[in-house]
Amino acid sequence: MNLTSSVTNQLKIKYPIFQAGMAGSTSPELVAAVSNSGGLGIIGAGYFNAEQLEQHIQEVKMLTSRPFAVNLFVPGNQEVVTEQVMHMNAWLKPYRRAFNLEEPVLNIQEQTQFESAIEIVIAQSVPIVTFTFGVPEKDLIDKLHRHNITVVGTATSVEEAIENERAGLDMVVAQGSEAGGHRGSFLQTSGQYGALVGTMSLVPQIVDNVTIPVIAAGGIMDARGVVASLILGAEAVQMGTAFLTCIESNANDLLKNAIFNSAETDTVITKAFSGKPARGIDNEFIHNMQRYDDEIPAYPIQNELTNAIRKKAAQLGDAEMTHLWSGQTPRLAQSIAASQLMSQIITDTQNILQNE
Repeated sequence: MNLTSSVTNQLKIKYPIFQAGMAGSTSPELVAAVSNSGGLGIIGAGYFNAEQLEQHIQEVKMLTSRPFAVNLFVPGNQEVVTEQVMHMNAWLKPYRRAFNLEEPVLNIQEQTQFESAIEIVIAQSVPIVTFTFGVPEKDLIDKLHRHNITVVGTATSVEEAIENERAGLDMVVAQGSEAGGHRGSFLQTSGQYGALVGTMSLVPQIVDNVTIPVIAAGGIMDARGVVASLILGAEAVQMGTAFLTCIESNANDLLKNAIFNSAETDTVITKAFSGKPARGIDNEFIHNMQRYDDEIPAYPIQNELTNAIRKKAAQLGDAEMTHLWSGQTPRLAQSIAASQLMSQIITDTQNILQNE
């Protein structure tokens, strides 16, 4: 077994290692460092407006000539239910009062931002786009293909992976339940948080049911996870939390320190902060929201309603009132340069494979 695959060949990268598109936490320096090290750096553009995305792409291009990607959220076009919003605003009032914040005016621009992002990606000749939260329309996928852009989807179940392949995506990320941050689930399942299948169980089942290359994600932090994923049939891995604590990461010190000081038992899946299931370190806000007696507004509505509270809490160093996204393997997190982490993983992976 070696480190080249259909994924590395198609994307023109040296090693089958993706840095996850962690919206709000990637920086041009992080993306470029991963790409310059032979992996695939990904701009987490889920919350960017057009100007921010364009600026990040241009900055990455100044720092690397290697392939990189942009990660986008597929819009859910959720309906705003006024009664739900009013109820949630009443619940959040004490938090806003404590932080001296005004009640926000909802301004959902999900669809507009998404459409602008697609045009920028094409205009800037970004070679790869990854999607989460759903499967883009067939016309949009075809449009990206016409501009020679490789399109990568996300799945948390076999059925979702099949939907990605059916729509014409080139590759699919198999996101195990160990993954930190938002779940990429988009098909209804019996659980309230969508599919929560572990990486080791999910990857071989997806590999056996689609013909497009599979990228393993969820809980992978070092060479052991890379090798295990490749043995399970994945042709690359995507790592989030491992890069989240790197020096170049845009994550704040509050989040990094929370990860360094947490254990594998400290994360939970919650809709409390954004209205979409996400894995993060348990805290007081999540506990309080468990007593909420109504349906939490869907993403991105809840995300906007809690946005100012989370930002203010982070500024004040209050870890109990903001989101602390993390995967289930925090004990392996390191505070090192992304290039050093890449070098470490590649060397260790090659050593394990040579000693098979």
